[in-house]
Amino acid sequence: MHLLKLSESKWSLVLCALFVCAAIFELDAKEQRMTPGTTSTLKKPKLGKTTNKRQRVEMVKPKIKPSAAAQTKTSLTQVLGRGVFKKVGETLSVQTGDTLSLRCRGKPVQWSFPPLVEEDEGRLMIVQQERFSLLTLVNTTVADTGEYTCYPMNCEDRDCRREYNKATNVFIFFPDPRELFIPSSSHYEIIQLRSNWPAVLPCQVTSPEAKVTLHREFPPEEVAVDGTEISFNNRKGFTIHRPQPHHAGVLQCVANLGNLMQSSTKYILSYVNYPMAPPVPVIQASSSSVAVGDNLRVTCAALGERDVYMEFNWEYPAQQ
Repeated sequence: MHLLKLSESKWSLVLCALFVCAAIFELDAKEQRMTPGTTSTLKKPKLGKTTNKRQRVEMVKPKIKPSAAAQTKTSLTQVLGRGVFKKVGETLSVQTGDTLSLRCRGKPVQWSFPPLVEEDEGRLMIVQQERFSLLTLVNTTVADTGEYTCYPMNCEDRDCRREYNKATNVFIFFPDPRELFIPSSSHYEIIQLRSNWPAVLPCQVTSPEAKVTLHREFPPEEVAVDGTEISFNNRKGFTIHRPQPHHAGVLQCVANLGNLMQSSTKYILSYVNYPMAPPVPVIQASSSSVAVGDNLRVTCAALGERDVYMEFNWEYPAQQ
């Protein structure tokens, strides 16, 4: 009987200990829930919400401010009237006698134009505004045909230079029913045909509608233009890409438009053979070592293409 009572008292002590431990654990849990920043109270992230938002924030890229070079990119437009503008392409046609107005965006900018326009400054006016430059040419003629280019300027203090890689240009035709070629003051023009360089016959037409052919004076015949050996561009003229001796002679361009046919300036083509590479000198001596008073013979030979004139010059010690 005494042993039974002893066992019951032991089990009472065990139950009391368990109750105390449970109370301690409950108090710890409450403290953790009341303390901010503990990991035990953080809610599990819901897929598709918190995680995705975090990814979207990390993928946002900062905005990059355009560089100064990008801001200097020019654009060219034709002014048709007050507040009326038209973006130009590679070419443009303006009737002779009309006023040409071109606007180039950028500050500052610089213009280039055909030589005859530059010589006649009385008809040309250029005004630089805050964000653009305006070129105005009045009383236009066929001689104004050519390329007009607008260059943005890169300035540091007072030193300015052209940004050639950011330039904008347009080739402008000024058609005239009486003139198919840009007028020239000379009847003949001499062009040297170099074997290592393309040659251009600059017979530029005033109208893109004109059909142009190339003719030889003697023997009188039309020269074949195949686009490979010889090609034509109405903004440049005829180009002989690989000049040969048979291309030499007197040639001229003939233009046809409607019932009008006209001939250009005559071009006298002279052929000059340029070597593909400079001659290679080879020098030899009769001996690598000679006594004082003995004779020494040195020979210099040049290896290169045939029919190429060469001149020899010597340099040696005690030349004076």
